Amino acid sequence: MTPEEITSTLTEVFEPAPIQNDIPGSWQVETSDFRLLVLLSDDQSWLRLLIPIMSAEAAQPFMAQLLEANFDDTQEVRYAIHQGVVWGVFQHSRESLVRNDFTEAIARLISLQRLGISEAFNQLVNSQILQIIQAAKQQGQSLEATLQNLDRLYEEGVLGDLDQGAESREQVLAAWRRRLERLWSE
Repeated sequence: MTPEEITSTLTEVFEPAPIQNDIPGSWQVETSDFRLLVLLSDDQSWLRLLIPIMSAEAAQPFMAQLLEANFDDTQEVRYAIHQGVVWGVFQHSRESLVRNDFTEAIARLISLQRLGISEAFNQLVNSQILQIIQAAKQQGQSLEATLQNLDRLYEEGVLGDLDQGAESREQVLAAWRRRLERLWSE
C-alpha cells in the first residue's frame, strides 16, 4: 500500500470523520468512540495501526488473560503495552499489505477496543470460580453448601461491602449462583 492508498482507504472507511495527516507517514482518525493511529516506520517499510484500549495500571490484574488472548483469540491484531497504555496493535510490511487486509485489521482493532478487557475479566472470574469449585469439591461440599458458604461470607462482610444493600447483595449472589451452576460440572 502506498501512502496515498492509505489516505484514500482511511477516508473511505471513516468518512465523515476527518483524517489527520499533518506529519508524513502518520495518520490519525479521531471519533467520539476511539482514536486510531496509523504510522509508517522511518524507512516506510512497515505499517503499524494502534488504538488505545485502557491504562496499563487498570489492566494489570488481567495481563495473563490478555497474553492468552494474543495467543488464541486476537488473530492478526495484538494487545501491547507502551507508555503506560494497553494498545491494540497491528503491524505489517507496507509493501505486501493489501487494502482488504488493512480494512479488516482496522475493524478488528475497533472491535478489540470496544471489547476492552471484558473478555479477560470474564476469563479471570471463571478461573477463580473454578478454583472455588475445586476446593469445595475436595472438601466434599455440594453446590448448595458452597452457595450457603458464599451467602454467609457476604453476610459477615468477608465478601462484598458491609454497606451493600440487601437487593444489591441478592443480585451479586444470583450472579454467583448462575456461574457456579454453569461451571460446577467442569
